[in-house]
Amino acid sequence: MKREELLKPETLARLRGLDIKARLVVEGFLEGLHRSPYKGFSVEFSEYRPYIPGDEPRRIDWKVYAKRDRFYVKEYQEETNLRAMLLVDSSQSMTYRSGALSKLDYAVTLAAALTFLLIKQKDAVGMATFDTQIREYVPARSSNKHMQLLLSRFENLSSGGETNLAKSLHGLAERTRKRGLVIIFSDLFDDPDDVLLALRHFRHRKHEVILFHILDPQEENFDFSSPLRLVDMETRKEASLDPRLIRAEYRKALAGYKKRLLRTCSEHHIDYNPILTNQSLEHALFRYLEKRRRLR
Repeated sequence: MKREELLKPETLARLRGLDIKARLVVEGFLEGLHRSPYKGFSVEFSEYRPYIPGDEPRRIDWKVYAKRDRFYVKEYQEETNLRAMLLVDSSQSMTYRSGALSKLDYAVTLAAALTFLLIKQKDAVGMATFDTQIREYVPARSSNKHMQLLLSRFENLSSGGETNLAKSLHGLAERTRKRGLVIIFSDLFDDPDDVLLALRHFRHRKHEVILFHILDPQEENFDFSSPLRLVDMETRKEASLDPRLIRAEYRKALAGYKKRLLRTCSEHHIDYNPILTNQSLEHALFRYLEKRRRLR
């Protein structure tokens, strides 16, 4: 299977087992970095030391040998000081889908891939899920056993009820005390002022923040073609309407909300990334690498 296929939502929907999806996504993604400046970003050169029988010959620095007529190998040190928390909105609205993956499926798959990638780099990873309140919280660790725990929690994640995004994020900002990288996955369906205030709370506590604003293509375009009855997935309230009459107004309101999010996030150095569930995961993974490179 080509790496481009591994990053497509329709391909991921056919794969079984979140650990398999995470591994294949990351391997396919890293394969695409072979000509990228990101290659080798997880290690730093530390020092030279004399060659010892049993060392891999490919680690010998032949330029040093030419100067000193002795074998030396390069020592590297892993970057182990990054601590990341993955925060997934598990409210009922996240279960909406018009294609292969729901918003929650997409968020969980992306979170699993980042878990695999972070621990592959010897970083510490934790996770939390929330709807009206924090439902699950796992502190950051860096072992392979811990990775399996996180993948299991993500795979068995069930959706909750209504959303109180701002309250949950404030609670998580207070609970996540050690400075690190906070990655949020949500459709951000809550009061805009409250959401933005909660996001600023993380920056006030000196965390670096990546925000993935995940929407379904139908929520973005609202291109339904005939009258319909809408049912709120969280409150069960109903409304009948003709989408053709309100499409322009709906798109304008959503664009205004996203523009406001982008402006506020930019002012507070939060990486805001709108993403649709029919888009490749490659874009989202690159955003993580960009943030990591800046943290270095």
